[in-house]
Amino acid sequence: MKHLEEQLKDAQSSRHRLIATDGSFSMDGDVAPLKEICDLADKYGAQVFIDECHSTGFLGKTGRGADELCNVYGRIDIINSTLGKALGGATGGYTAASKGIVDLLRQRSRPYLFSNSLAPSVVGASIKVFELLMKSSELVEKVKANTSLFRERMVDAGFTITGDPHHPIKSVMLGEARLASELADALLKKEKSTDCVAARLRLPRHTGDR
Repeated sequence: MKHLEEQLKDAQSSRHRLIATDGSFSMDGDVAPLKEICDLADKYGAQVFIDECHSTGFLGKTGRGADELCNVYGRIDIINSTLGKALGGATGGYTAASKGIVDLLRQRSRPYLFSNSLAPSVVGASIKVFELLMKSSELVEKVKANTSLFRERMVDAGFTITGDPHHPIKSVMLGEARLASELADALLKKEKSTDCVAARLRLPRHTGDR
């Protein structure tokens, strides 16, 4: 936060100031300190942009994301996220912001201008997922319960788990890349998919976990 504040001070002569960050980070499941970021944005007249691709659908009381988890709902100027990952849409995404920003993106954003439209099936399924999340937090609560149980059992077994305790992405720190690779191969044989990155295993939790 100290470095960010220094940059904001240096940018006071600029016409626009934008703080851009992930809401949560995909490697270890760390959550950005959004309250502190928003406080600095208010202090120095900056806007806040967050990428919620690894937050949408499961973080926060109703799954609205890192802004809900960090209690800064309504203080984020631009939210960018995906219809894939937790929402299951496989393709597509969205940007939520003020009408002026959205209109500007529609006119100037090259990825938007030169991309094909989403398949109707993806749009329909994504709308249905949002309806489910708006209606009930049952799926969100199930992910939370599975996340908590997994972390508790792994810590009790002597493993080191990093990241925010609320986030379903759990990195198991093993300390050796070869050991991590061998364990990932062993888990795959048991039909348990995982990512092996350096000396860690990245294990996302789901609603169907047991």
